[in-house]
Amino acid sequence: VVSQTRNKVAVKRMQCNVPENVELALQEFWALQSVQSQHENVIQLEECVLQSGQVFQPISRQYRKSDSHLLLIETCLKGRRCMDPKSACFVWFVMEFCDGGNMNDFLLSRTPDSQLNNSFMQQLSSAVAFLHRNQIVHRDLKSDNILISHSPGGPVVKVADFGLSKICQGKVNVNQHCFSSACGSNFYMAPEVWEGRYTAKADIFALGIIFWAMVERITFRDGDSEKELLGTYICQGKQLIPVGEALLENPNMELQIPLKNKKSMPDDLCRLLHDMLTFNPKERLDAFRLEIRIRRISYGKKRQRS
Repeated sequence: VVSQTRNKVAVKRMQCNVPENVELALQEFWALQSVQSQHENVIQLEECVLQSGQVFQPISRQYRKSDSHLLLIETCLKGRRCMDPKSACFVWFVMEFCDGGNMNDFLLSRTPDSQLNNSFMQQLSSAVAFLHRNQIVHRDLKSDNILISHSPGGPVVKVADFGLSKICQGKVNVNQHCFSSACGSNFYMAPEVWEGRYTAKADIFALGIIFWAMVERITFRDGDSEKELLGTYICQGKQLIPVGEALLENPNMELQIPLKNKKSMPDDLCRLLHDMLTFNPKERLDAFRLEIRIRRISYGKKRQRS
């Protein structure tokens, strides 16, 4: 969609007809609005507008953009009548436009590229470290929730979909603040999330699953959508068990990394993935150490000619 400023934006509409949807909308708004400084690899919120019936009210602090975005949302509504417009309630998010779709489809449509994978791993590590510095825990990291934007320097990833995210209030250490509500997508959930007591380290476990699947092109078919998704798992007979669930059942289980081909990744990347996917969250890397470690791995770096 093109706004009055002639810039392309994405418009996301969430119907707030039940309390659960209201909470999802508020969590996304609070998380994105709480980020005082912008990060290249985190989706940018331009405006958030509450629609109640035919009344539109901006609920973000960026009022200077409200008039043009209100008009934009009214334009989007043309030809899309609600069943009961007098009682309809929606939250509209106006966000930066990403022209490359989601990371899952983007990667699966291309041949494997170690340099691109390395770039994505560095960008995602930087994004999650930025979120954790700002006390935000995403809680639903997966390749479907990461968008791609094309730029002259190459594809840029954007962490998106903050509906399940939480903000740690106060000056508490983000890696010590405990959550109790299990949420996320099964194949990316850390063992402690299955138990219902976890911290921001659960985001690192999810990143580990994404990185491992990205490097080896490991996929599974989603039972609901039948879509092919990047993600690693443990095979038990014909059944695919999420890695986190399998580790919860057997904490001493040794993950077979790499899974397909021993030549697919160097030893330093192998060790990094093990440190991201360790059963005990206290022994797992945090986002800040990961951001440093990821820059040092040899995987995907151009070799200098002698």
